Amino acid sequence: MGASKTEMDGSEVAPIPLLTPYKMGKFQFSHRVVLAPLTRQRSFNNVPQPHAILYYSQRTTKGGLLICEATGVSDTAQGYPHTPGIWTKEQVEAWKPIVNAVHAKGGVFFCQIWHVGRVSNSDFQPNGQAPISSTDKPPESLVRPSGADVTEFTPPRRLKTQEIPQIVNDFRIAAINAIEAGFDGVEIHGAHGYLLDQFMKDQVNDRTDEYGGSLQNRCRLTLEVVEAIVNEIGADKVGIRLSPFANYMNSGDSNPEALGLYMAESLNKYKILYCHMVEPRMITLGEKTETPPSLLLPMRRAFNGTFIAAGGYDREDGNRAIDTNYSDLVAYGRLFLANPDLPRRFELNASINKPNRATFYLLDPVIGYTDYPFLDSKTPNSET
Repeated sequence: MGASKTEMDGSEVAPIPLLTPYKMGKFQFSHRVVLAPLTRQRSFNNVPQPHAILYYSQRTTKGGLLICEATGVSDTAQGYPHTPGIWTKEQVEAWKPIVNAVHAKGGVFFCQIWHVGRVSNSDFQPNGQAPISSTDKPPESLVRPSGADVTEFTPPRRLKTQEIPQIVNDFRIAAINAIEAGFDGVEIHGAHGYLLDQFMKDQVNDRTDEYGGSLQNRCRLTLEVVEAIVNEIGADKVGIRLSPFANYMNSGDSNPEALGLYMAESLNKYKILYCHMVEPRMITLGEKTETPPSLLLPMRRAFNGTFIAAGGYDREDGNRAIDTNYSDLVAYGRLFLANPDLPRRFELNASINKPNRATFYLLDPVIGYTDYPFLDSKTPNSET
C-alpha cells in the first residue's frame, strides 16, 4: 500500500500521511491506521469464538496494527455479557487461531487487557458477590441511547489495601497468557471509567490509603500494573490506553490535564512501547464535536514512545494529526468496524460505510459483525 495513489475518479492525489510507513519498536508498519479496541459481545461464556477469526482477519492488512477487544484479566473483571477473557487455559487456546489468522495476513496484534471494576453487577461476579473498585460508590444507572436498555450497577466493594497486589498479579498473568496465545503484546486498559481509571480519577477515588488522595497515589495502581507487566514480558510488548478527559461511567477528574501529563511523564520510566490517548472531544455518548484536536499535545510531547490518538477521527483529521506530528498513529473504532478495508478506502478517498449502532452488540456471529461490504467486492469475506 503506497502513500500516493489515485482518487476513485482517477485523478492524482498528494501523499496521504495516514498511509506512510512507521516503525514502532521492532514492528514495521506499512500505514498508521490502527484498529481500536471494540467490545463486540460475541465471545460466548467469555470464550473467544471461531467467528472472530473472520472478523479480525477482515480488518488485517500487511503491516497494520490491530488492538483486540477488551479482554478480562480474571473472573471478577466482567461487567458485560459475552466479553472475552484470558485468565483460563480454554480462553488462551481459543485466542490462538484468531491471532494466527491476523499474523497470516501480516498484521501486528495486541491484546487489550481490562478489569471493569464497579461497572458491573453481582450477576457477572463469582458467587454473586459485589463488584470491586477503588470505592463503594456505584456509577449511575446506564440508559442506552435507544432508551430501551437500562443497566443497573450493584454497589461495589472497596478493595482493601492488602488485596491490591492480587489485582496487579491478575494483570501480570493475563499478559503472560496473551503472549502464550500468540499476541505481539498487550495494551493495558486504563481508560473509560473501568477499574484502573476508577483509581486514577478523583471523582471516583475517595480512598485514604496510599492508593488515594494525591495524584501520585491515585496513579499508583496503574503504574504498578505497568511495572509488573514490563518486568514479566518486556517493555517492547506493552502499551496503555488512557482517557484523562473522559467522564464515562461517572469517572471524571477535576484536573484531567494534570492527570494525563503526570501519566505520560511517569510511563517514561518503564520505557513502554506506546501510549494510546482518547481525545477530550469524545463526550459520554461518544459523539464527535467539531473541536480540532489539540489538548493531547502536552502529553504527546511528554511521552517518549509511540503516541496513538483516538476519538472521532475521520480521514481528514487523521491525516492532519500525522502531518502535524500531533500523533504517530491514529486509532479508528466505529469507522473500522463498518469498513473492514478502511486503509484502502482512505487510500482512494472512497465512500465510507456507516456503522449501524443497533447491531454493535448483537450475539449474531455475522450480522453487524462480518457482513459489512468491502469496497471492491460484494462478498464480505473479500481479501483487502
